[in-house]
Amino acid sequence: MADISERLDAAGDEWRSYDEFADGIDAYRLPPLDLAGRRLELALDDGGSLTLDFGDGGSAHWSWSQPGVTGSSPATDPYDAVQVRPGVVFVNLELMSRESEAVTLVWSTATNRALVAHSRIRSVEESAADGEPRVTQSFRAAVLTATESGPASAPRGDAPAPSRDLIGRRNVYRYSPDHLYEHTYMSSERYMWQCLQGVQRGHGDVDRSTVWRFDHGLYLFCFREFKIAVASVWLHDLGYELRTTGVFLGLTAEGRAEHSRAGGHIYPLGAVAYPDVQPV
Repeated sequence: MADISERLDAAGDEWRSYDEFADGIDAYRLPPLDLAGRRLELALDDGGSLTLDFGDGGSAHWSWSQPGVTGSSPATDPYDAVQVRPGVVFVNLELMSRESEAVTLVWSTATNRALVAHSRIRSVEESAADGEPRVTQSFRAAVLTATESGPASAPRGDAPAPSRDLIGRRNVYRYSPDHLYEHTYMSSERYMWQCLQGVQRGHGDVDRSTVWRFDHGLYLFCFREFKIAVASVWLHDLGYELRTTGVFLGLTAEGRAEHSRAGGHIYPLGAVAYPDVQPV
C-alpha cells in the first residue's frame, strides 16, 4: 500500500453513482447460505413481531406486525443469507413487495437474540424537509421466540444495543481486487471514509452512521450518504476472523432502486482514545 497516496492525488473529480461503485463489491463476500425449510418468529423490542418462512428458490414469506398499525401485510420476497460465524446468520430481504425498502436481520442460535434494520429510500421532498440523507434506517433488538422445530428457549447474554465501541478506530476494508476503502469512526453518529482503490479512488466524505453491538466482537455498522441516495448495513466480525458482510440499498444513476450485496476482509490500522471514551 506504499503507493496509495500517489494514486489518490491522480483521482478525478467526478462523483460516482451508487451502481458504479457497487459493481463487483461482493467479490470477497462469504458464500451464501440456503435457509429453505427454516422458520423464524421474532418478538421485537417495540412490541411488534416478525415472522419469516424460507422457501425454495431464494424466497421468503414474511409478515411484520407493528404497534399501532392494523394488519401485518404478509409478502413474499427474495432473500440473501450468509453464516458469518458458527450460529450467527445475516439475512437481507430484498423487498420487491415494497418499493425502495429492505429489511436486514442478524440472529444467533447460541443466544436466541436478533437485530433488525429497516432501510427506506425517501422522496426528495422528505429529505429536503429535515436535511438528512435520502435513505433512512431504523433498528430494533429482538428475541427469537420460535423456529420450525417449535418454541425457542429463553434468550441468553446481553441484548443488542447501540454502541460507542468503534469510536476512534481506523480500519481498511478490502472487498475485491478493485475495492479498497478506509473507515475512521468519529462518533456515535458520524464516520469518515475514503476510497483507496476503485472507481471512487480519491473520493471521501463524512456521513451519518449507526453502530450496534450484537455480540462479542460483532458489530452492526450502517451508513447513510448525503451526496447520493444510498445506505448500507454491515456486520463487522472484529473478534473471530476479521470479515465483514453487507448489503446496499440505493438509487442508480437512472433513479431506479437497487439492492446490492457486499463483503470482504478487515485490516485494523489502529485506534485512538478520545478524552470522553474509554480505551478499546
